[in-house]
Amino acid sequence: MSELPRSQEPRPRGLGAAARVTALAGSVMDLHVRIALQEVDREKRRLISGGVFLAMGGTLMLLALVAAEAALLVWVLEAWEWSLLQALLGLAVLNLVVAGISLRVGGMLAKGPYLPQTLEGLSRTTRAVLGR
Repeated sequence: MSELPRSQEPRPRGLGAAARVTALAGSVMDLHVRIALQEVDREKRRLISGGVFLAMGGTLMLLALVAAEAALLVWVLEAWEWSLLQALLGLAVLNLVVAGISLRVGGMLAKGPYLPQTLEGLSRTTRAVLGR
């Protein structure tokens, strides 16, 4: 009995298609990673400078928030004649409410934007896989 050359051996149809789709998805992900790395390399100086200024701004905002909290604490103690413990608990509850709202809004905003090249690549991949 003569053997068929390796390229002419019958392959299971389902596994071959799955392997091709997996290879296609892997190559598309590699492409997206390369595009993102190229953009980071081009924009590295701008990103680092922006990060430094964001850190400075965040630190100064934190200091301003601490000063505002201290002023609010003193005002609550004097205006409403609360004890120190009541005023601290009230501020803690207020901080928790504001933090919860901030985390909720931030989480909704963080779901967004994707690079145009990534969206274009994903749509091409989807069309290629679905055969459209």
